[in-house]
Amino acid sequence: MAIPSSASRPIYVLLTFFALAAFPRPAEAQVAMGSPDASFPEDFGTIQTVRELPDGRVLVADPLAKALYAVDLDAGTRVVIGREGEGPEEYRQPDAVWPLPGDSTLLVDLGNGRLVALGPDLSFGPTMPITVGNFQPGQPLILAIPQGVDGAGYLYARVMGGGMGGGPMPDSADIVRIDRGTGTTETAARFKIRDMTERRSGGANNQEVALSPVPLSPEDAWGVASDGSVVLARAGSYQLERVAPGENASKGPPVPFDPIRIGTAEKEEYLAELGGAGGGIRVGVEMVNGEMSMAFARGGGDTNREIDQYTWPEEKPPFYSGRIPVDLSDRAWVRRHVEAGEPSTYDVFDEAGERVGTVLLDHGKRVIGFGQRGVYVVAFDDFDLNYLERYPLPAFR
Repeated sequence: MAIPSSASRPIYVLLTFFALAAFPRPAEAQVAMGSPDASFPEDFGTIQTVRELPDGRVLVADPLAKALYAVDLDAGTRVVIGREGEGPEEYRQPDAVWPLPGDSTLLVDLGNGRLVALGPDLSFGPTMPITVGNFQPGQPLILAIPQGVDGAGYLYARVMGGGMGGGPMPDSADIVRIDRGTGTTETAARFKIRDMTERRSGGANNQEVALSPVPLSPEDAWGVASDGSVVLARAGSYQLERVAPGENASKGPPVPFDPIRIGTAEKEEYLAELGGAGGGIRVGVEMVNGEMSMAFARGGGDTNREIDQYTWPEEKPPFYSGRIPVDLSDRAWVRRHVEAGEPSTYDVFDEAGERVGTVLLDHGKRVIGFGQRGVYVVAFDDFDLNYLERYPLPAFR
């Protein structure tokens, strides 16, 4: 057999190099979640987040039922933690729960306008007010209603615009990092907000301001990774951006998408999902003898679901606005807009902003949290009641 000459060997190696360079990247996984491995048989009014405990139970704050539950999905049981009221170990409207270091938990109590730290034994501990600083009319307002909490226990919340106090409504807002111990804040990132409508009621000394987003108008979605990075999905280019503390922002590649026209079915579906999610948070501002007070609540208020009462854009943005759930491996789950009636679709991104997979859930279901035991999902029925489910975490490349 002839042995290739030394002159021919570089050509062979060079051709091999180009063949490897042209080899395609591994395909992104598409996973249909199928049936849950655990479902709780009883309903909830609404669920915003869950917090998995070390013993496998999950904490659920239900603001419409005004109860904080410890739920055992495997046993199908739940017990109430604390009670309704204004004193210690009490709450008036528990809205969300977030993990804190040392197996502690943060409870958002809208009704009492405070945050409460729960110990590992679920005992009620220190509190802090939701309102950060001294709010003045016409000035930006910081509410410590977290959209994320990092591994060190810092809270991340958006800054409300000057429109809350009479100033013009901005088109973007700061995301601030809040130190629970000192109440100090620093800007972590900035994001585009949806177009808003504003409605005021009451007199000069007793005024309520209702801010409502224009349905399906584009807005950046965002969440928080364990290291304190803010993960943003940019609505204009559908690109994932990561802003780590003290570092420049890094971006993943744009994700292609086909715009979806908004028809009657899309409008009806949007309003139905809004009801299933419990509606937005209402902020009431009251002036009495020059002193300002604020009240917070979820649910109630305007329950109008007539599509003709709203102004609608022509097309859906590429993804849902609001919170991006981030799993224990710091992958960001961005819920993609699809045509009405299609399965709930989540694009999953790694820390580099690369899409590594797409997850499909039954129509209308939404991801609300993660734990060692899997992915926690909420389904809702025709009466807007919520049902809690748990699925195994899919494998991605």
